[in-house]
Amino acid sequence: MASASLGNGGVGSSRSVNGFKSSSSSVDWLGREMLEMRLRDKVDHDEDRDSEPEVVDGVGAETGHVIRTTIGGRNGQSKQNVSYIAEHAVGTGSFGVVFQAKCRETGEIVAIKKVLQDKRYKNRELQIMQMLDHPNIVSLKHYFFSKTDKDELYLNLVLDYVPETVHRTARSYSRMNTRMPLIYVKLYTYQICRALAYIHNCIGICHRDIKPQNLLVNPHTHQLKLCDFGSAKVLVKGEPNVSYICSRYYRAPELIFGATEYTTAIDIWSTGCVMAELLLGQPLFPGESGVDQLVEIIKVLGTPTREEIKCMNPNYTEFKFPQIKPHPWHKVCLPKAFTSGSSGPCLQVLSVLSQFAMHCFGGLHSPIL
Repeated sequence: MASASLGNGGVGSSRSVNGFKSSSSSVDWLGREMLEMRLRDKVDHDEDRDSEPEVVDGVGAETGHVIRTTIGGRNGQSKQNVSYIAEHAVGTGSFGVVFQAKCRETGEIVAIKKVLQDKRYKNRELQIMQMLDHPNIVSLKHYFFSKTDKDELYLNLVLDYVPETVHRTARSYSRMNTRMPLIYVKLYTYQICRALAYIHNCIGICHRDIKPQNLLVNPHTHQLKLCDFGSAKVLVKGEPNVSYICSRYYRAPELIFGATEYTTAIDIWSTGCVMAELLLGQPLFPGESGVDQLVEIIKVLGTPTREEIKCMNPNYTEFKFPQIKPHPWHKVCLPKAFTSGSSGPCLQVLSVLSQFAMHCFGGLHSPIL
């Protein structure tokens, strides 16, 4: 599982990984043998059906395009006409597009996430966003639907606009050939933990895609906001979930093993990976495929025990893993990442990795953060 029990370190390989090397016929053998595990990708189809929603005017994210819609009209509120001017795209993907827009009436800058909507189903992301209210989570201001000439239905989520991401911030430090200051690593990690403590314990939601690109940050105040709940879901004990979830570098080992009854601990694993990446200046587990990702994890954290494998997926308890010892954290990070003066506190922070997945509040209450 995504927990401390997986190990505290690991061995290197014949190639350089996170600043350390080691001869490793065992690791090479592991990579070849694990191809036989045939870890499969799955698709989740458990959305709830819904009737077609009300559709308002306004589509398009082209610069200068004017989007007109109506807000309010619920719970005794009066309806209000609002128009936005699309300024430029700030993100694209298989989900759709996110673009920056300006409200003509107030001058407020917002982000509008536009996604294709299946008319037969409710939109899970919208349902979840309507439940959330936390200073470290991007806020949903309102939403509207729009249609294209081809009768395609789009959901438009009007959200807080936050100008930067942790990903871009970390890259700027890398371009300057320096590391992110430890105080910022601690501050960002603390705020991620606050957001997760809220969605896990107060709302009962698992985000399932924690990564630097989904962490918005104000470069002036350093306030962090978790965004993109497109993969988020309420996890119900006993109900299976898709295992092919979460971006690869931040994917917990039980997901790689194909577990379908995982917990919110997968978000905590991802948080640990993000924290380590900010400290190292590069991903901690840079796998090139699902199987290679597991190899990278084992090289650092060591071979999982039979009991740990059983918890992740009992179908693999008979698989013979080479016995690889944990790799000490100071050997993982020190060659590239830190000077001797900063190594002490940095290693303390990395040691918290092994405790994060136990409980998000454990991260919040850590004296290191």
